[in-house]
This record gives sequence, structure tokens and C-alpha cells, in this order.
Amino acid sequence: MLAITPIYAALIAILFVWLSANVIRQRRRGRVSVGDGGDKAVLKAMRTHSNCAEYAPYALLLVAMVELQGGGGLLVNLLGLTLLAGRVLHAYGFGKTPQIVVFRQIGMLLTFAAILISAVANIILAL
Repeated sequence: MLAITPIYAALIAILFVWLSANVIRQRRRGRVSVGDGGDKAVLKAMRTHSNCAEYAPYALLLVAMVELQGGGGLLVNLLGLTLLAGRVLHAYGFGKTPQIVVFRQIGMLLTFAAILISAVANIILAL
């Protein structure tokens, strides 16, 4: 049974809904119904949201598998916190105008670290 990963999944889901609402806000502001309508603010909001949608589910799946395979609570929490911090920092840095590139970069590094460490942990735990 999963006890830790659902907490991080819920927090990242809240971030995802916030990013979704931001896309809606930008579309309304730019009067864009479909796509980005050539509006750079809408495109930025869409890409910030999409980036979360592209990385978070895969990373959460890997963290959940670490937990299901008996990875310790400390490891699972560190992976979850790393992923959550990465997603928040990336969304904040990328979503700002102008971008805060260092936050965007740190966010991606943390996200990649969570994915890679989870992948390695899953291989080790599966052996």
C-alpha cells in the first residue's frame, strides 16, 4: 500500500490545476478559444502547463514503484520532495515574464534527479 507517494501526487495535482487555471486566465485575457492564437502569454502558460503534464506523471509513477518495492520512507520522501521542488521551481521560473532562467534550470535538474534516482532505485530494489 502506498502511504507517502499519494501526498506528493496530490500536491503536484494542485500545482497542475493551478497551471491549468493560468492557461484559462491567459486565454480569456487574450480572447483565445483554441491553441495559442499567436499570443505569447497564452503560449507560455500552455507550455508551462504542458511541461508539468509531460514530466510529473512519469516521475510519480517511478516514485510510487520505489515505495511499492519497499524503498524506505526517507528515500521516498526525498524523491517526492525533490520532484515537487523541481516542478514548482520550473513552473515559477518558466512562467514569469521575463523568465527566471536559473529557477527553470534548477527545476529541471531536480526533476531529472528525481527521475534518474527513482529509476536506479527501482532497478536495485528489483534485483
